[in-house]
Amino acid sequence: MVSENADLILMEDIFHNTTHGDLSLGDVITKIKTFLGENPQAEYTLVIGTDSQEKIRETNGKTINLITAIVVHRKGYGGTYFWKKGKPQKVHTLREKIYAETLSSLEFATFFVPALTKSLNGSSPKYRLEIHVDIGEHGATRDMIKEIVGMVTGNGYVAKTKPYAFGASYVADKHT
Repeated sequence: MVSENADLILMEDIFHNTTHGDLSLGDVITKIKTFLGENPQAEYTLVIGTDSQEKIRETNGKTINLITAIVVHRKGYGGTYFWKKGKPQKVHTLREKIYAETLSSLEFATFFVPALTKSLNGSSPKYRLEIHVDIGEHGATRDMIKEIVGMVTGNGYVAKTKPYAFGASYVADKHT
């Protein structure tokens, strides 16, 4: 569920891109629109993924810093990506960490996808949308796959897990 202030918060967020530097959400949408328009016949995938890094503080306990990435992949021709930092959140368990990451991606997608769609206004190529979650068959998160994938698909999105969740496990992770 998206908070009432999500629209305002996302509009104020600063996004980063290695080529274009710091950008507003409107700038990110413009850059994505331009990228999609460069080759309208190509196949595209739009990926949203979040990863986090734990910080342990003596006074506050364990917190995580969330990084959400937007990746636009042009099949066979590379892509571009943008990322933003979220607010640090307190977590106590791995389950809470994975939920915070997934909810961050879902909240972002709930606002971002309609804004992008409105901007495109049917004039750009279609794209496949995926939410990448940092869980997989191997490791401590394997028991969470059904519930996390269910949460993403229940919100109307395609979920990808490791090793196919590069948006979370590689791109966002790179900036945590």
